[in-house]
Amino acid sequence: MPLHTDISYAVLAGQAVTNTGPTVLNGDLGISPNTGSSVTGFPPGIVYGAQHLGDGPAGTAQSDLGIAYVDAAGRSGVNVPGGLLGGNTYVSGVYNSASSLDLTGEVTLDGEGNPGAVFIFQAGSTLTTSAASNVRLVNGAQACNVFWAVGSSATIHPTSHFKGTILAQTSITVETGAEIEGRALARTGAVTLDSNTITVPSCAGAPGPTGAAGPTGAAGPAGPTGAAGPAGPTGAAGPAGATGAAGPAGATGATGPAGPAAPPGGGDHGGGDHGGGDHGGGKGKDDHGKGKKDDHGKGKKDDHGKGKKDDHGKGKKDDHGKGKKDNHGKGKKDDHGKGKKDDHGKGKKDDHGKGKKDNHGKGKKDNHGR
Repeated sequence: MPLHTDISYAVLAGQAVTNTGPTVLNGDLGISPNTGSSVTGFPPGIVYGAQHLGDGPAGTAQSDLGIAYVDAAGRSGVNVPGGLLGGNTYVSGVYNSASSLDLTGEVTLDGEGNPGAVFIFQAGSTLTTSAASNVRLVNGAQACNVFWAVGSSATIHPTSHFKGTILAQTSITVETGAEIEGRALARTGAVTLDSNTITVPSCAGAPGPTGAAGPTGAAGPAGPTGAAGPAGPTGAAGPAGATGAAGPAGATGATGPAGPAAPPGGGDHGGGDHGGGDHGGGKGKDDHGKGKKDDHGKGKKDDHGKGKKDDHGKGKKDDHGKGKKDNHGKGKKDDHGKGKKDDHGKGKKDDHGKGKKDNHGKGKKDNHGR
């Protein structure tokens, strides 16, 4: 139901607006045809909206109020028996009483899931609520769609919780502490208030179609760094690296232990000399006589006489007798007696006597003697 410019008014009167106490109006306050001198009690009353006191907008609002009243009161409706509303539940529609409407206790208005459900109540004379009465809205019913068309005056008793717009031909009285979610609009008379709260209702329509998607917004700031993840599996072994450069020379090692003692030297013409193994009857190889290898007499290895290492007789190093270097007796180099080179007697090369190669006498190879 259209209210036109009246939609923004919490209170509109034709003759006067009187307030007592800390009344709060959440909407506009207007009066017409009277002027601002007919409005009292603000403050202490507070108006959260515009105040149109006898001006053009207030006159327009009164005109629209007359139109709205005629519309609401002129609709056909269902009779409310005895005009008694309390304890009843009403769905969307028009309900009337030829005389008065009375609300004692609570009346329930059920929108049946339709937020656009409209409820119109028509009273031929008066509308009265008892103290602490309540209008309850359920299942989508909204105060913006509830209208009360009153043929004379409306009285809302103390601490009532009233819902809807009152369109009164004459006057409206809202007693101490009563609250209205709607409007108090009087065409010719006054509106009287006492420590009340009147709030212009907003009306939620049915959901519209889904709009087109908006443009993509800018990227938000980077979030904080997350916690470290678990360690991954061990990877395969990599290829062998190139051979590194040679390292520096190490320090000189410690001196090793002494080696074992050398064995006694051979080739002595002594205790294996040219004496007891010299040019006598030795048998050994290269013996001069019967001595062994290169023994001249009975001495051992290359011993000539009794001298030591390679001594022949008593001479020193490789001396045979008293001769010097490898002399046997007084002969020269490796001479045994007066013979020449390694000859013992008159034999030739290393022959001692008449024996053959290296035989001294008739002995076998390297034997000196037999």
